[in-house]
Amino acid sequence: MEVILLERIERLGQMGDVVVVKDGFARNFLLPKNKALRANKINLEYFEKEKINLEAKNLKLKSEAEAISNKITKDNYIVIRQASDTGQLYGSVNSGDIKDKLEEEGFSLEKNQIVLDKPIKEIGYHEIRLKLHPEVTSSIDIYISRSIEEAEALISGQNIELEKSKEEESIDLEEIFEEGALPNDSISDEVEAADNEDSKPNDSNKHNEEVVLEEEIEQQESKETDS
Repeated sequence: MEVILLERIERLGQMGDVVVVKDGFARNFLLPKNKALRANKINLEYFEKEKINLEAKNLKLKSEAEAISNKITKDNYIVIRQASDTGQLYGSVNSGDIKDKLEEEGFSLEKNQIVLDKPIKEIGYHEIRLKLHPEVTSSIDIYISRSIEEAEALISGQNIELEKSKEEESIDLEEIFEEGALPNDSISDEVEAADNEDSKPNDSNKHNEEVVLEEEIEQQESKETDS
């Protein structure tokens, strides 16, 4: 579907551009949100007449967004959550939680204005991007912690001591022993050596057997001579 953009749309175009988009994207987002019009003769004439007013409105909204950006980026935002000793959250922090936190601080944003690639699942510092206007993007500092004191420590740059997970505590034997000298290898070598030792013929026993055989032969010859 061809549409006329009524504002800048990221990765799509600027105000006044005629672009081709998927029907679903136009019907479900661009048209109902008044971000675009169907590209036909009547709407093209309407846009040309209203272009000055639309640009003035866009400029006003952009100016307001810049003012909000200057204010919203001044503070650090703390979100308190329960977490394990390793720092993993019991649950997660999503764009809705950040929206609620900003509303507590006096800023009203929509969830889709908060750019979060995936939910936050561990305590610490997180930089969150905000789309305040098609032409205005800001970033805020969020600190997820188990207490206010812990958050203040994070803000001041202190390291938070966390317990290591079991995977981190596991010791790599190859880091302790030299290459080719792991315990299992040593044991295998000892067992193999013992087996080889058992398989070797005993020279002493062989000599004794030969002596006994010679004595038996001599005794037999003596008996034959006597007879």
